[in-house]
This record gives sequence, structure tokens and C-alpha cells, in this order.
Amino acid sequence: MVLFLLAYLGGILTILSPCVLPVLPFVFARADQPFVKSGLPLLIGMALTFTLVATLAAVGGGWVVHANQIGRIAAMVILAFFGLTLISRTLADMLTRPLVALGNRLSQSADSSGGGIWASLLLGVATGLLWAPCAGPILGLVLTGAALQGASANTTLLLLAYGAGAATSLGAALLLGGRVFALMKKSLGAGEWVRRGLGVLVLAGVAAIALGLDTGFLSRLSTANTSRLEQSLLSNANGMGGVADSVGAELRDLGPAPDFTGATAWFNTQPLTAAQLRGHTVLVDFWTYSCINCLRSLPYVRAWEAKYRANGLIVVGVHAPEFAFERDERNVRQAVHDLGVVYPVAMDNNFAIWRAFHNRFWPQHYLIDAQGHIRYVHSGEGEYENTEHALQALLVQDGQSNVPMGVVNPNAAGAMAEASTASGPRSPETYLGYSRARNFASGEQVHDAAHVYTTPASLTLNQWGLTGNWTVGAQPATANAAGAKLTYRFRARDLHLVMGPGAHPVRIRVRVDGQAPGANHGADLNAAGEGMVNAERLYQLLRFPSAGEHSFEIEFLDPGVQVFSFTFG
Repeated sequence: MVLFLLAYLGGILTILSPCVLPVLPFVFARADQPFVKSGLPLLIGMALTFTLVATLAAVGGGWVVHANQIGRIAAMVILAFFGLTLISRTLADMLTRPLVALGNRLSQSADSSGGGIWASLLLGVATGLLWAPCAGPILGLVLTGAALQGASANTTLLLLAYGAGAATSLGAALLLGGRVFALMKKSLGAGEWVRRGLGVLVLAGVAAIALGLDTGFLSRLSTANTSRLEQSLLSNANGMGGVADSVGAELRDLGPAPDFTGATAWFNTQPLTAAQLRGHTVLVDFWTYSCINCLRSLPYVRAWEAKYRANGLIVVGVHAPEFAFERDERNVRQAVHDLGVVYPVAMDNNFAIWRAFHNRFWPQHYLIDAQGHIRYVHSGEGEYENTEHALQALLVQDGQSNVPMGVVNPNAAGAMAEASTASGPRSPETYLGYSRARNFASGEQVHDAAHVYTTPASLTLNQWGLTGNWTVGAQPATANAAGAKLTYRFRARDLHLVMGPGAHPVRIRVRVDGQAPGANHGADLNAAGEGMVNAERLYQLLRFPSAGEHSFEIEFLDPGVQVFSFTFG
């Protein structure tokens, strides 16, 4: 909604530009002429010119939708460029000077040819060209922002909102004539300040995207099995509407399921469309491979796919990344293989499918009937029996016979084992990059530069610290030398750490309460607390029989490791 308002406001503000003012006297001169012969052709000429400019811009930027990380970086550069043109009138004028010159010539030609239909049409074209230096930056922002989100009807609606804003100003000019012209001159200074303010906001937005803040906040909603009441409150607060308003509902018709347009890669299948899935019951699972909540629900999804495959069930995983390394196709392909995922998986690096479903959580499951309508939605872990019963009922409704009853019991191990049900608080998911770091105990974090840290002798619950030479980035903290340590005081049954090895595998040694973990070691350690970081993924380091409070320390015996976040079970 904010982007639509920005587009509409941009359309209104562009008519306040000095480059439009020279042609407005010709517009006002036709205000008293018949609308069909004068005003309408003018608006048509202006709209045709705007459509041409918009189409060229869309074609030029549309490739971003299908690009991976390189395309995303290029789009951010383009956004930054548009932001600078909003701030600097000189830069914008230099780039669009040829359009201004052509527009001036056309407007003079239209004025000298009289008041016919063709003259008005020509004046509309001139107005559109003269409008381009001011329309360009904001229009470019709209189109490039839409490209980042993925090609959809939203792009067309954004252009309509932009055109409606411009039409509002021009319509007022035609109706009120000279009074609006005088007001435009007086408000020109204010319009320039608003324009510059928008430019600053664009550059701030580019910085947010570069730091991963545009999608990173979503992970904060995925750390718990949110209750139905919380889901309802979130839906009302966010105003998402549609599918998300019926999370937890039992086989209601929630409308047609979106397509999978915008996937950057597919695994275990050729690209799929919603039309190809008609006639099948479909389960869509939004996940990302280092998310502990996703990993703990994955054994159930795999078990359902195996149990109901003969009854026509098709499972489609949608992998929407949280961390930068989860955008790497090789990493995702390896994770799909290692995690035993045999059903189709769409790689949704640009969050195009995520947005189409109005999704907000990792994991989130959608059941879709044979007619292509969403019938059931569940967010987070848990309530597996309810989901499976809904799946069974939907298969029967879709005409399947001999649907097996009962519920699966995956008996998952390692990081995929179900979370502890013990009462009492559990340490929260904790990010180690400065963009989302909390409870850091080793003094002030130095951003993006090497620094030697020291951890206090004792930590309070949920505090953590670094020891040794580290570079703390927006997402990961990187150990620059062998012997660097990471310490955490936590309360949970299981401790997991998302890590990557850098250029080479990194040996690790873990101590819990000052001792080797022994029988309490996780799947990625031995009893002596020794292990190896050899891939970018989630590592299970500790697994106790029950939840409790402990002091954890991990030492990196080689340099280069990147640590991203702690999660607990």
C-alpha cells in the first residue's frame, strides 16, 4: 500500500516541476475549448507518451525479476541512481535534456498549428515528453521496486496509480486554469523539498535492502508455534487480508492459489505452474534450509508426501532464503539432497511466490484442492495431527479412495527432532550480525572492521560474547584468527548454531559448563566436543535429556568461520 501511495504522490508532484511549467500556458489556453476536440486528445497524447516511456522502462528493468544475486545488486544500483536524480535536479536535467528539447519543439509546433484535434494530440505528446525529466526518477523507482518484488499485476497497478496522480493534477489545471498555474509556481519550492525527501528515503531503502533488512525481519516471527489468537491479531494489525486471515481454519475455501511465477530455480522437477497441478491435492511448504523451525517440521512433510503420494498428493517446497548463503543455488541443491527432499522445490530468492501467497512465516503450510483453491493454512511447528487430518479430508473431497488414516510419526533425530515441551522460558533465537544483534556482552560492536573482543568472566542468561579477533558484519561475525571464541549463557534442551566455513573447513571445540559435552553432544560433535564446519548450514552442537541453564563456549581452531545465529530446542 505504501508503494501505491508513493506512486500516486509521485504522479501529483511531477506536474509541479519547472520543466512542465513552460507547456502549461498552452494547456490552459485550451481549457475553454470543447473537451472532446481539445482536452481529450491532449490527455490521450500524454497517456500514449507515458505508456511508451513506462513500457521501455519496464522492458529494461524486467530482467531483474529473473536474476539471482547479481540482478538484485544491479537493481539496488538502479534504485540508488534514481534516488540521486530525485535529490539532484541538475543530474536529472542533464540526463533528460534531449527529451526536454524535443518536447519544447513539439509544444511550439502544436501552438502554431491552431486548436484542432491533432494539435491537441501533439501538445499531449509534448507534455508527456516534458514531463519525463520529473517522471523518470519516481517512475523508475516504482518500476525497479516492482521488478525486485517480481513481475505481477502489481506493476500495472503501480503505473495506474502513478498516472492517476498526474491526471489528478492536470485535471485540476484544466478545470481551474490560471489559479492552479499560480499555485504551482508558489508551491514549487515545497515540491522540490518533497522530491529531495523522497530521494533520501530511496537511498535509505537501498541501504536497508543491501543489509538484508527487507526480508530479515520476517525471521523474528518464526521462532514459536504462534497461537490462533496471535495469528488473528497479526493478520488484523498487518492488514494482509485474503489467505493469511484464515490461518488455522479447517477446509474453508480461501480462494484460488497463486502461481509459482518468479522462482529463480527448481529442484527435482521442471518448472511447475498452478494449471499443471489441477486435479491433484497439493501441499505447499514455505521453508529455508537453516531455519530450525523448518527443519523440525520437514520430517512430517516428507512423511506425508511418501504416505499420500499414491493418492495423488503433490508436495511443492518453496525455499525463501533468510541468510545470503541460502541464495546460492549450489547450497540449496546440496541441502535438498542432504535433507532427503525428493519432491519439487522452487527457489524463491526474490520472495515473489512468498508475496503472491501473502506469506509471513517459516515454515508455513498450504493445502490446495484439485480445483486449485487454498483450503487450509498452518503456520509454524506443531499441530501436525490437525494438518494431517485436514489433508486426509481434502483427499477424500477430491475424489480419492482408500486414503490411509492414522497419523505419521517420523521419529526424527538430530536437529530435526521435535522441540522440548518442558515448561519455563527458552532462550530466544539470537543473531550475531550487528543488524539484529541483542544481548552482546563484549562491549560495543565494531561494524565491518577487525577488532579484538573480550568476553566477561560471567554472563547472565541470554547474554553472549566474542573473544579474540573478529569482524562483525550485518549478518555474520567472522573469526579472523585461530583461537577465536564465542560464548553464550542459555536455557534450553538443544543448542544449534548456523555457521559457514569461509574458504576452508574449520575445526571446532565445544565446552559446556567448562567441560567436554560427553553424552550431551549434538549430532555435529563427538563426546569430546570436537567437530568440523565444512558447509553453510545449521549445526546441532548440544542435546541434553531435558531443558536447563548452561554456559556454552565454542573455540574455532582455524580462521575464517562465519557465525550467523543461535537457535534452541
